[in-house]
Amino acid sequence: MKLKKLTATFGKLEKAVLTPGEGFTLVEAPNEGGKSTWAAFLRAMFYGFPPRDRDKVGYIAEKNRYQPWSGAAMEGTIELTYQGRDLTLRRGPKGAAPWGAFSAVWTATQEPVGFLTAENCGEVLLGVSREVFERTAFLGQGNAALDASPDLEKRVAALATSGEEDVSFSQVERRLRDWLNRRRSNSRNGLIPKLEEELDGLEARQAQQEGLLRRAQAARQEKEALEAQKAGLEAQLQAHSAARQAQQSQRRAQAQADVETARTQLEAAQAAAGTLPPAEELRQAQGELSYANTLSANLRLAEKAILPTRQAAEEAEGAAQADPCFGGMDAAQAAAKAQADHDEAARLLKKGAGPLTLLGAPAGAVLGTVLARGMNGVSFSLPILILGALIGWALVALPLFLLQKAKAKRAGAILARYDAQSPKEIIQRAAAYGEKAAAALEARRNAQAAEAERDKLSAQKLELTGRLLCLVHPFAPEVTDLFGVSAALSRALQQGEALRLAQARLEAARQVLSALPEPEEAGPAAPAVLPQGDPGELAARLSAVSGELARASDDAARLAGELRSLGDPAELEARRSALLEELELRRGEYDAISAALESLTAADSLLRERFSPAVNQRAGAYLAALTGGKYDTAALTRQFQALAREAGQTAPRPDLVLSGGTAQQLYLAVRLAMCDLVLPQENACPILLDDALDAFDDARAKLALECLLDVAARRQVVLFTCHGREKAMLAGTGAAILPAP
Repeated sequence: MKLKKLTATFGKLEKAVLTPGEGFTLVEAPNEGGKSTWAAFLRAMFYGFPPRDRDKVGYIAEKNRYQPWSGAAMEGTIELTYQGRDLTLRRGPKGAAPWGAFSAVWTATQEPVGFLTAENCGEVLLGVSREVFERTAFLGQGNAALDASPDLEKRVAALATSGEEDVSFSQVERRLRDWLNRRRSNSRNGLIPKLEEELDGLEARQAQQEGLLRRAQAARQEKEALEAQKAGLEAQLQAHSAARQAQQSQRRAQAQADVETARTQLEAAQAAAGTLPPAEELRQAQGELSYANTLSANLRLAEKAILPTRQAAEEAEGAAQADPCFGGMDAAQAAAKAQADHDEAARLLKKGAGPLTLLGAPAGAVLGTVLARGMNGVSFSLPILILGALIGWALVALPLFLLQKAKAKRAGAILARYDAQSPKEIIQRAAAYGEKAAAALEARRNAQAAEAERDKLSAQKLELTGRLLCLVHPFAPEVTDLFGVSAALSRALQQGEALRLAQARLEAARQVLSALPEPEEAGPAAPAVLPQGDPGELAARLSAVSGELARASDDAARLAGELRSLGDPAELEARRSALLEELELRRGEYDAISAALESLTAADSLLRERFSPAVNQRAGAYLAALTGGKYDTAALTRQFQALAREAGQTAPRPDLVLSGGTAQQLYLAVRLAMCDLVLPQENACPILLDDALDAFDDARAKLALECLLDVAARRQVVLFTCHGREKAMLAGTGAAILPAP
């Protein structure tokens, strides 16, 4: 059989395609490149998923582990050649089963292949079961070691004998040991010990019967005596009970009368109370009444405070109005006017006549010169210049002097209005007036606040009084003032308290009545004379006698039950005879099975002697090729543990003491040998190797590739690897080298 083309939507593979070569195919891909997924895909296409595979802690079932990462449906196709004809396998989803759909058709005609089903596909095409395939031609990543398998043992047995593959040594041995253990696994378990134990128990029961009969008779006699004693005590207690019931009836009648009296008192209290508001509302109203009294006192104080504040406001306003400079102005207006007059007076009083007068002399000299020249038409002389200067000064400085005097007069008029000596005093007068105006404004505000407080308190009192009157009018319509409200509230609270007391008395009477037991049905009449003895003491004696009677009854019943459980003596003897007969039979079976197990073990040893040399010889040849002759012998134990012997040494070494790489080479050699001996040679199935050479050094990796190329001449070999060295080593060999899609 040869694989031709694989198409997979499986795990991380999304419609990926792989086309192996005819002989040896190397598929190179990095880690997480899908190599192990391709290997798992091939196994799943041939054998499906294990039906009992389930998710567990630390493990994911294959059908869940390889769900496509893209969320698409899991599906795949394999095109292969089988017995010279091209065949196509398909698997995909079916309903809720992710791998439930299966088809096998001849590629050329698309006609169904009638002998293939989803269950037998792998075993028919590959020639072996899943267990054998996984332990021979399928080398998964990190899983080179072999373990025992019934199917593999069947194949080995078939090769060593006639070729039949119906049973394996381990299955038959397990069945025989199960039968042996069923009869006797140790001194206590199995059919034989159980029969012996049952026989011992039966004989012990026979010995117990006589003693139990005597003890049962004594228990019956004790029970009868205690029953008579119990009847006498119960009669005395019944008489006490009748007397007690009569007393309880009297107390219940009195309690019933108390309930009726309390009900009558409650009805009277309810009639007197009428429809009163709740007590909490009445107590809240009393609090509001107290607050209303407080409001009245505060209102009186507020009214007394109004007249003084009004007088203070009038006096402060009069003082401000009487001011000669700013009367009728507010503080801001006075400040603005004073500032303007201050600035005007300061400007008028500013010094400026002296410099102007001095400037008049040169100006006059110039003017005089001009005049003299005009008059004489001659050159200048000193007298003429002096005369010109005097005339010029008179014409220029004198008007300036007169202007300064006028300014001083106007400034004096401004200061006179304020009775001030300087402009600064005008600002001071304005500041003093501002204080008077502020005092008048504050006094007016105080007067207004006193009136507002009075009005507020008056409104609060009026509103609260109205609310309280509305509250009490339904039960005290005659009330018109707060004094009447106070009396009505006190009276209503007293009536409410009386009503609650009446309700409490009725409830207490009802509780007393309910605490008394209901009258019993008519029983024995009360005795005319009270019986003798204390009821408590009689009850204690009756309890003790009842306990003894119960114990005696239990003893009698238990002894009777034990006698019944022991059975009839005749039946016990018959059962004893049957047990002896069956025990003899089981002992004979045990001896026969033991002999068969010994024979089976000897036969298996003979079979292994015939098969093991062939496996060991071929595995040794492969191991020598894989290790370059360093190891020349390989062996496989009964437990499928591999051993290797180094050339020139005498004792083989188990795989556990070898290096990791050498152990993998040993198990690869054993698997290749098993493939040659166990797997069908006609239509030989492919060998799938997933990173099988990852622990090999370069030298042994090259030897392994040469060995696999030789195997590929007989059957298709597909090697998945994450290294680049294999590709270089296979250059020029004709092997197909593919990158993983």
